[in-house]
Amino acid sequence: MKSNRRQKVFYMALCVLAAIVVWIFVDNYGTNGGPVTHTKWFRDVPITYTGETVLTDRGLMLLEENTVATVDLEMEGTMWDLALLDKDYIKVTADLSNVSRTGVQTVTSVIYSYTEDYFRQRISVNDRNPSTITINVAELYHKTVDVRCEITGNVAEGYSAGELQVSPTEIEVRGDQADVDAVSYAKVTLDLGEDATSTVTGELPIQFYDANDQLLENTSLQTTEETIQVTLPVYVTRELQLTMNFVESAGARMNNVDWEIVPNTIQVSGPAEVLNSMDSIVLDDFNLAELGSTTNYSYAIPIPEGCENLSGVTRATLRISFKDMQRTTVTATNFILENAPEDRTVDLLTEQLAVSIFGTSGDVAAITSDNILVTVDLADFGSAVGTYTVPAEVTVVGHDVGVSGGTYQVRVTISEQTPDQPAEPDTPAEETPDTGDETT
Repeated sequence: MKSNRRQKVFYMALCVLAAIVVWIFVDNYGTNGGPVTHTKWFRDVPITYTGETVLTDRGLMLLEENTVATVDLEMEGTMWDLALLDKDYIKVTADLSNVSRTGVQTVTSVIYSYTEDYFRQRISVNDRNPSTITINVAELYHKTVDVRCEITGNVAEGYSAGELQVSPTEIEVRGDQADVDAVSYAKVTLDLGEDATSTVTGELPIQFYDANDQLLENTSLQTTEETIQVTLPVYVTRELQLTMNFVESAGARMNNVDWEIVPNTIQVSGPAEVLNSMDSIVLDDFNLAELGSTTNYSYAIPIPEGCENLSGVTRATLRISFKDMQRTTVTATNFILENAPEDRTVDLLTEQLAVSIFGTSGDVAAITSDNILVTVDLADFGSAVGTYTVPAEVTVVGHDVGVSGGTYQVRVTISEQTPDQPAEPDTPAEETPDTGDETT
């Protein structure tokens, strides 16, 4: 029984398949070897209008009222192809480039096409309703209105909003005169959400309002912009310490100065990615070795890029002085010649050099001439001969004391070495000639 039932199902499926094959064959070759055609209506096919920018350039506009938006099409083709065709595959395009006057009129350039290449040579338009495509064209009016932005939501505690940036700030509105005249301004809405902690930006859709702040709906207005770019910077607020980059050296150490900066902090608002990694602002470099009798220094406060100084203070004053500073002069007598030419004789003419030193009174009092070392580098005088003034480097050995007084110099004489004279050969004592006489 089960075997007979399977056979019946198989034969039925085979018959259906054979019927489909016969139907397709007859549909395509049943009329003297040609296809059998049928017709089918497709309702409400949308019409795409092109060339509206040409209308705008001519001061015209397409009105929705009395303009045909869709068309019913009777399509002709084989039953198989019509079954495959979908309304979304059909394109109806009306070109407005030749329109040059106002009023209700007929479009002369209408193109019927398909989104799929398969149907182009297989299906044609047999009829349409309405039989002609009519449009309504009016004179284009325009005016410029301001763009306003409404902000909704809030920024998080500890953050602040920067200046709202709207681009563009005004737009041109085009359309029917009654619609254009009713517009007082354009508005977009920027939603910050809840507790915003970063900059909010968006391309926002435009709405139009009248002079009574009522939203204008169902208008056919055109604009020069489809959206408005709006950005609201959201900043974190931080208190930053004002400080200096102090440069220390021998005799000029931070532990020997009293200093303060007034004001010592400022309130700064800016992007979190900038300020969250900062706790101070460096006003400038300050070399302690150059600190003299002047104790007050004024500096402009540099604000990080993209940030705002909420305190409003633009300059800060550094008040600084040494706690204990002694300056004196010591006579240096220790000289070292470096890189002296091997084939030259160098005579140091300077035997003593007055050196200015500074430091704490205790360190300066401990300095003697033995602690001062003067180094003279002759590397640039390898082939020189004569007397020269040569720069010298002065260092203090054994104590934290600095050297002041600018550049130090010494005098040297460089001469060619004289080769040693060869020793005179020894002359032997004269011998008495032998005469043959002997004294006895």
